Parts: sequence; C-alpha cells; structure tokens
Amino acid sequence: MFKSYEMDLAGRKLVIETGKMAGLANGSCLVRYGETVVLVNATVSNVPREGIDFFPLGVDYEEKLYSVGRIPGSYNRREGRPSEKAILVARAIDRFMRPLFPKDFRNDVCISCTVLSVEPDNSPEIAAMIGSSIAVSISEIPFNGPVAGVNVGYVDGQIFINPTLEQRLNSQLNLTIAGTSKKICMIEAGANQVPDDIMLDAIIKGHEEIKKVIALIETMQKEIGKPKMTYPHFSIDQKVYDDVFEFTKEKMYEAVQSIDKEVRDSNIEALKTMVKNHFAEVYGDVFESKIKYIEEALHSIEKKTVRRMIYNEHKRVDGRGIDDIRPLSAEVGLFERLHGSALFARGQTQVLSLVTLGTINDKQEMDALDENVSKRYMHHYNFPAYSTGEAKPNRGPGRREIGHGALVERALIPVIPSEDVFPYTIRVVSEILSSNGSTSQGSICASTLALMDAGVPIIEPVAGISTGLITDENDPNKYLMMVDIQGIEDFYGDMDFKVAGTKNGITAIQVDIKLDGLSTEIIREAFEKTKKARFHILDDVMLKTLPAPRKALSKYAPKIKIININPDKIKDVIGSGGKVINDIIDKTKVKIDIEDDGRVFVSSMDQEMIDKAIGMIEGITKEIMPGEIYVGKVVKIMNFGAFVEILPGKEGLVHISKLSDNRIEKVEDVVKFGDEILVKVLNIDDQGRINLSKSTMEIVEE
Repeated sequence: MFKSYEMDLAGRKLVIETGKMAGLANGSCLVRYGETVVLVNATVSNVPREGIDFFPLGVDYEEKLYSVGRIPGSYNRREGRPSEKAILVARAIDRFMRPLFPKDFRNDVCISCTVLSVEPDNSPEIAAMIGSSIAVSISEIPFNGPVAGVNVGYVDGQIFINPTLEQRLNSQLNLTIAGTSKKICMIEAGANQVPDDIMLDAIIKGHEEIKKVIALIETMQKEIGKPKMTYPHFSIDQKVYDDVFEFTKEKMYEAVQSIDKEVRDSNIEALKTMVKNHFAEVYGDVFESKIKYIEEALHSIEKKTVRRMIYNEHKRVDGRGIDDIRPLSAEVGLFERLHGSALFARGQTQVLSLVTLGTINDKQEMDALDENVSKRYMHHYNFPAYSTGEAKPNRGPGRREIGHGALVERALIPVIPSEDVFPYTIRVVSEILSSNGSTSQGSICASTLALMDAGVPIIEPVAGISTGLITDENDPNKYLMMVDIQGIEDFYGDMDFKVAGTKNGITAIQVDIKLDGLSTEIIREAFEKTKKARFHILDDVMLKTLPAPRKALSKYAPKIKIININPDKIKDVIGSGGKVINDIIDKTKVKIDIEDDGRVFVSSMDQEMIDKAIGMIEGITKEIMPGEIYVGKVVKIMNFGAFVEILPGKEGLVHISKLSDNRIEKVEDVVKFGDEILVKVLNIDDQGRINLSKSTMEIVEE
C-alpha cells in the first residue's frame, strides 16, 4: 500500500514514499529531498551464513549519471566501478548502521542506495543515509534503530544544517554525523582548522536535527513496520567456555602482555595450541565436536582479558599508561631522486610517504555527480599484506584503502597552498610498511613531513592521533578512554576516534564505534585527549625533524611559473590551429597550460627556457603603442615595403618611403629577408594593422 510521509528538514521538504516501488525487497523507500531523489532497498537472507563469526552487512551507494543529466564518459557509455565518493558514502552508512544490528545476527543483509535525481542544494548522501535507516527499520530485519544523519556546515561564524551548494563552497566545515535519538553513532569531518569547541557545537546542533528525523521514522515503524523476524541466536557453549576459562585465565593474562606485536601473537598462538592439546585429552572422542566452541571461547577470553586489564587496572598490553603514546620517530629526505619523502613510526606502525609534484595539467579529472570535477591534491594509501606479516598477493586498493586515503587527503587539503601560491599538482602516496594500529593517522604525520621535505609551503603542519574506549561490562555509561590505540585495542575496544589537526584547529575526524552510540561527554573528552596528543607529536617529533618546509624544490621536480594575460589575448597565444603556441613549445621545449581566466602555467626542468617562453608569450600579448621602438626581423619583402616581426606573431609594414631618410628605388637596396632592424611604431589603423618606420630621423625624434 502506497504511503507518503513528509517533514521539514533544515528548511526544505523531506518526503518519504513507500509501497510503490521494489515490492519484493524486505524494506524499501523513495526519499525525496527537494528535487534530489534516492531509492533505498534493504534485503535479508533467509538463513545465516555458515562458518562466520561476524555480521555480513553489505552497503552499496550507486551514482547514476542520468541523475544529473549526463552520459558516462567511459568507452561503454555506462557506469563502471563505484567512484571514490560512492565508496566513501557506502562506508559511512555501514559505519553507523552496523553497530545497531544484533551482535549475534549472521544472516546476510544488503542495503542498496540508487541515486535517481540530484539537485545540487540537497545532498543525495544525506537522503541515502536517512533512507537506509528507514528501509531497515520498516522491514522484518532485526535492528536497534532508528538512526538518521545530517550534514553540518560553518559559514561566516554560523552553523548550517544540510548547507546548500553555495554554503558548502564557502564553508569552513564539512561535517557528516549520524545518531539515534540519544547518542551519536558516526562522525566524518573535513575542516579548515576549526577549533574543538565549534566542532562540538556543530555536532550537538546536528544531533538536534537528527532527533526530528528519527521521530518521523518511529511514526513510520508504528504505522507500516513489519514484525521483526526470528533468527538462530549465536551463542557460546557455556560448559566449554567455563572449562577453557579456568584453564587459561592466568595464562592468557601473561600471553597478551608484550610491547612487541609479534611476540604477543606468538604467545597467543602457543597458548591456543596448548589449550587444544589439553582438551583433546579431556574431551576425548567428543573433542572434534567441541573444537569450534573452544576457538570461540579463546577469542572471547582474550577479548575480556584485554578489556578488563585496561578498564580495571589501567594497564595496557604493552605496558603503557592510559594517556601514553608509543615511541615516535621520523626521518625525511630518504631518496635523492624523489621530490619529497618521509618515514614516520609510532610503535610498530611505520609509514613511508612519498611526494610527486606535477603540472596543473596533471589534475585528476572525475566523472562524478557533485560540483567537484577535478582534484589538484591527491592522496593514495597502500596497505600491502607484508605490513601485517601475511603472505598474500597484491590485488589493488580495496574499500578500506580508499577510505583511509580519503581521510588523509581530507586532513591535509586545508593546509595545501593555493594554486596561485604553489602552481603544482601534488600527489602523495603512503606505503604502510608495518601495521599495528592507527596507520591512517601515521600517514597524516608522514605525509605532512614529506610535503615539507618536497618544499610545498603548507600553511600549517598537521598531525593525527586516535583514542579508544573501553566501557564497563556491567554499566555501559561507565567508561575509560585511552590515547593512541594499537591493533589489539582497536579490535577488542569499543571505539576508534581519529582526529587530525594543526595547532589552530581540527582538519579531519573519523569515528568508528561498536557501541550503540557516543555521548557528548565522550566526544568532548576525545577532543581534549587528541588535542594534547597531536601537540606533543608536532612539537616533540615532527617539527624537530623538519621545522619548516624546505625553501627550494628538488632539482628533479619540474619548475613552474605563472603569468597572467588578458583572457582576450588567449587566442593570440594559441594562434590559428595552435600554430603560435606550438612554435613556442618547439623553440623552448616547455609545457604550457592556459586557463580560461588568463593564467598561463609554464613548466620545464630548465628555468632559462621557462623565462624565454614567458618572454615570447608576453611579447605576443603586449599592447603595442605608437611611438614605441623595437628591434624587429624582416620576414617578407614586397615591392611596396618590408614586413617586420617586432614581437612573436606581431608584424608591421615598413613602407618603402619609410625605409630610409633618402629616396630609394627598391626595398632590397636597404633590407633583405632575415635582417634585424630598428623600427618605430608610427600608428595602428582601425583594422589593427601596424605601420612602422626605419627612418633614422623619425626614430631619433623619439
């Protein structure tokens, strides 16, 4: 049965339609936000997936170019693999939806968001976030929602919910949050050095708007929601758990404690082998039927041991205090021929970041739905298997790698100098050499140093750090927060709260949680701890390694110079069929990029050739005035005079009567083809023709 629900969201109409489309999906809705329309469908498998110990959730966000009236530019003229933006939106939806499903649910769930129409002022990402919650909430899929999301901007000292396109272009903040009626479930932010207090205020105000959307979803649940399905509950065999716990509780406590991840992993593997051998004797013939429960018990005991040690004893597996950061180190300038490089380590997490500088023409062009069609700064993140000691072939970047690279890129974009100040395209690649937690934040630190090593005049250095959370197993309102979590603390903890920023403010946030949400108090404390930690990283490590960007670029980096010309003169520089510009390139071997606004980028490895090319361009675009004197070259002889090139592409006529102070019979009596002569501009007629004189008397008069 068709139903429509409506509300005002940030001053614009939000309409939810159900019962008209995709009737075979378990839950479906059409979300209209202004003229932006997204179809969201949720489906669930009838039976659990065998042999897994996690919830198999899949989220797809499909960008359709028909939604903005465009035909794809690919060879097949159809959408290909998801864009980076689509992957990031899908990951964001996954992050706030996943914690709200039952912990023991093992049925496959797929959420598919299809963008049908886009109005630039109304974000399809927000429509997809709201629609995902609705589709699952009104379906039979078990879910502890509802949840909703909004985008928050900050323009001219004012906070805006779901900012329009114009507001987004001028905003100092791009914050996306999701939450239930009581708590925040997800935070994703890019910011232009926004102070902590403003960021927190934006989160709080965004949450107030979220509560209004949740009220609408709750109404839909009551009116059209399906009864929730029953499912096989995953549980541990309590008798096996108790037996394994009694045998391992002290041994596990010892095994998990080591500064070295490899030692710790080796200890735990040895303990697991010991446990299996022991219970093979204890259980005898029924051991094989119990092995699955033994492994599950070992996992649970390891998790509880780590959590209790941190929460009850304020003791971490590597011996650190709650607010202690692992040992830090940094190096720069590791490779002579690279434009910039840096190696940053935090404990056993080690990142190598490498910078390449290119010309403006090297920008990345994108076939996307939003207003951003090119990228001048690119960050790519690679996570090879050897970084975790695994033997796996490289299959290219997955969603995790794309997400981490985007987070680092978002953290550094606010400090990248403008094109006018630094006319280069910049690519940074972070190679994860060793991973034991917080590789994305290590990449931010390494990349900042690599940019400085390359001589990129960044506005401020950026550092990143994460905090973790352990909640009381009996009272989730009681918690303990720790700084700089490593892999095991991330895996068994409740939160990974990543914050990057400068001394002036925050540039990026990403929050992953396993809880049903975070309180304002937790968020405020996370900001306080990460601020103190990133100041320490900046002052005591990064700036001691390299206090400021290098003054000179690498000798292997291209040299680029910008000049500005009158846009009306662009056609003169290019010439008919590109004749003029190609002639300049042939003579100087430079690369020339011309923007519509009249900016001309000239690049080469040879500064002398850059200067020569610029001289030729300036000559072409220079306004020639009567009375000016030039040294020109004779390029054509006619019986009535000689044509002289006084500037590249600029010719004038010296009439035979103006070739000499005396009467002459033939032009060739005074000049020949190829001669360089001194001439004066007499006038420029209405058709733009330049009349010159070689007469000594007229030149001397000047």
